[in-house]
Amino acid sequence: METLYVTAAKYIFVLLMAVYTWECFSALKTRKERKTARIFHRQNAIIFIVYVLGISVVYLKNPSNFTVILAGAQLCYLVIVLGIFPIIYSNISRAVLSNMCMLLSIGFIMLARLNFETSVRQFIIVAVVTMASLIVPFLMSKFQLWKYLTWVYCFVGIAALIAVLFLGDEDYGAKLAIEIGNFKFQPSEFVKIIFVFFLAGYLAEHNKFKDVCISAVLAAIYVLILVASTDLGSALIFFMIYLFMLFVSTRNIIYLFLGAGGLSGASVIAYHLFSHVQERFAAWKDPWSVIDDAGYQVAQSLFAIGSGGFMGTGLYEGSPKYIPVVTEDFIFSAIAEE
Repeated sequence: METLYVTAAKYIFVLLMAVYTWECFSALKTRKERKTARIFHRQNAIIFIVYVLGISVVYLKNPSNFTVILAGAQLCYLVIVLGIFPIIYSNISRAVLSNMCMLLSIGFIMLARLNFETSVRQFIIVAVVTMASLIVPFLMSKFQLWKYLTWVYCFVGIAALIAVLFLGDEDYGAKLAIEIGNFKFQPSEFVKIIFVFFLAGYLAEHNKFKDVCISAVLAAIYVLILVASTDLGSALIFFMIYLFMLFVSTRNIIYLFLGAGGLSGASVIAYHLFSHVQERFAAWKDPWSVIDDAGYQVAQSLFAIGSGGFMGTGLYEGSPKYIPVVTEDFIFSAIAEE
């Protein structure tokens, strides 16, 4: 009976996701407000069905009161986000909200399946951050002082990245996080928001060539600190944020071409400077030739995705724990497999 339920759930998942995707495209082409509202209501229903179906499989495999409590808390979270957010912020993008909740639901299910403790910790973080995202727009609309803090954003962001450079723990060749007791966090995730605030405040008032040069130097400081920490992924993200915000501010497409050229040159330099970049490039180019070393994670992920086939194996029917760092890094492979 248990196997039958898991197998049935697998096919229902595929059907629901197909319908959900169709509704996403339907919402894009529909101009009538009432029709769009009905589409989002149907999407919300699918999100709840997907979550209940997934967490019921988790409970079936690991029956415990903790699973029931977590499921109840996460269902309350979905009700609040999908039901209350659009009431408080009437102009909120319902498409973004629905897609966010669908992706979170899939994440909740897979983390509960892979590591229950990690799933609880992740849910607490998501809930706290979501509540903050509910309050921040209200505070920004009520108080005007935020737009006067441009240079505060700039130097607080730089200070946070410098702290990671000197105090961060090295993980897979890069300094990403600071650990305080049992709590580990990546300051660069918060600095991304501060960086956007800084650029928005500065470029809104200063977009002449001299100002562009000053903003480029300051953005370069952020990127160079991240490069020194060998956090090249974040360095790339910060660079792209700067490039596109500069384009939005100036409407000068030449900056995009210059940025693309600079990015290409920086990529070549990074390849020759950092051994872990060379390893990752080799793993991307041909993981099978370095399967025992740099390509191991990629190869195991490809094995998992391939063994799942088009329909997936079903929850708990795959072997995602053979994928290295699956709950932190390559959870996509676990989702694809099952």
